[in-house]
Amino acid sequence: MPRHRKKSDLPSKICLTCGRPFTWRKKWADCWPEVKYCSERCRNHRPRGARSSS
Repeated sequence: MPRHRKKSDLPSKICLTCGRPFTWRKKWADCWPEVKYCSERCRNHRPRGARSSS
């Protein structure tokens, strides 16, 4: 039985900074609902007013 899923079967979101789609990664398994940006670069260059309180 295959243990891997196709990348097209994984959940995806749109990055709030660059607008590109990105897919789920294993390192985001515990915090997927909070993930908003596709990379550190996009997170560091987020649009004005989008800063979180944490």
